Amino acid sequence: MSVWHIAGGNRLEGSTTVQGAKNAVLPIMAASVLAPCETELLNVPMLRDVDTTIRILRGLGCSVERAGDSVNIDSGYIARAEIPHSLMRELRSSVIFLGALLARCGSARLSMPGGCELGPRPIDLHLMALRALGARIEESGGELICSTPGGLKGAAIALPLPSVGATENAMLAACAAEGETVIMNAAREPEIAELQAFLVKLGADVSGAGSATVTVRGGFAAPERVGHRIMPDRIVSATLLAACAAAGGEIELRGVEPRHFSTVLHSLSECGCDIMSNGASVALRSDGNLKAPMPVITGPYPGFPTDAQPLMLAACLKARGTSVFVENVFQNRFRFTEELQRLGARIHTEGRVAVVTGVARLHGAPAVATDLRGGAALIIAALAAEGETDILDSGHVERGYERFDECLRSLGADITLTDTKGP
Repeated sequence: MSVWHIAGGNRLEGSTTVQGAKNAVLPIMAASVLAPCETELLNVPMLRDVDTTIRILRGLGCSVERAGDSVNIDSGYIARAEIPHSLMRELRSSVIFLGALLARCGSARLSMPGGCELGPRPIDLHLMALRALGARIEESGGELICSTPGGLKGAAIALPLPSVGATENAMLAACAAEGETVIMNAAREPEIAELQAFLVKLGADVSGAGSATVTVRGGFAAPERVGHRIMPDRIVSATLLAACAAAGGEIELRGVEPRHFSTVLHSLSECGCDIMSNGASVALRSDGNLKAPMPVITGPYPGFPTDAQPLMLAACLKARGTSVFVENVFQNRFRFTEELQRLGARIHTEGRVAVVTGVARLHGAPAVATDLRGGAALIIAALAAEGETDILDSGHVERGYERFDECLRSLGADITLTDTKGP
C-alpha cells in the first residue's frame, strides 16, 4: 500500500515533459515477439504495467534489458507460448499477447486478464476476431487454450464496436496470416496508428490505422534490429492540465501532441482556461475560478476519452454551475465519485450519468483510490482543496503515471508518496 499526502492550495507553475504513452508501449512490447529480432524502444515510461510486461516477455523466453527510458528486447528465442495466471491477473492488456503468440508460435495458453475493475469488459471481440482468422480457442477453467490447426488465414473482420484491444489483437495475428485481412469498424485511437508504425518497421504490410478500416497483408521479413520511440501519453497530458485548471496557475507541457487530446482542451477552454498550443507543446493558464463546461460525453476516438472523464470531472468540482458527464464506455466508471464526496464534492450519479454541482470550496479528507484514473482524479481534487488529504492507494496510480509525485512537486504542488504496511 502507498499513501499520497497532499496539502492543497498551491498554484501550479512551470513546465514539464510528458512521459511516453502506457497504452502505446504495452501493445508494442507484445508485438516485439512477432519476429525473431532485437527491438530497442525509447521513451518507455517507468510504470508497474511496463514492469509486468517485461516479466511476461522474460517468461516467454525473451531477453529484456532496461536502462533508463530505453528497453531492449531480444525475441530471437521463444521458449513457451504460455503466460501464468499470476501475471495475467496484474494486467488487463496482457491479453494482447494472444494475437502475437498465435502469429509467432501458432498456439497460446493464458488465463483471463485482470486490471482495474471498471465493470464488465469481456474479451469476446478479441476472440471473435482471432477465430475469424482461423484460431481455435477453447475456454476451460478460466483459461484460454488457443491453436491454429490450419494456420491463420486472412479474413474480413467487422467489429460490432471499435474496440482498441480487439483491433490490436487482430492486427498482430493478421501479420502472420496467409493473404489479406481487412478490419472494419476498427478503433481509431492514436495508439493504433503508433502500433502500425512499429509493425511497418518490423517489416509488416499494414495500412489504414487511424481510420475505420485497417488492412493487413500477411507475411513479412523482419530486419535484425528495430528501433522505435514511444509517443507521448495523451491521458497524462490531460491529467496535468486538469490539475492546473483546478488548482490554478500556469503550466507548459513539452513533447506532446495536442491534437491527440483536442476534446479535453476544448472542454477546459469552455471552463474558462486560457490555452495556447502548437505542434509539440501546450500551455494552460487558470485562475482556479472555473465555470461548468458543456456536457462531457465519452466515446471512442475522436470522441472524449473515457480515461480523461474522471480527470475532467475532478477539475469541475468547484466550477460555477452544473457539469454533466455521460459515460458511454465503462459501466462502473463513476465508483471514484464516492471518494470525491469525502472532500466535499456534490455529485449525483444515476446509471451512466454524473451531475456535478459546483461548490465554493473543497476540504482535505482521507480517501481511497479505487482505480487508476479515479486515483488521479482524487489527486486533482486534493490539489484544489483546503487542508491536507491522504489517499490510500494499492498501486493503481503508479500503473499509469511515472514518478507522478516528483512531476507535480516540480510544478509547485505539496505532495509526497510514501509506502505503508497494509493488506
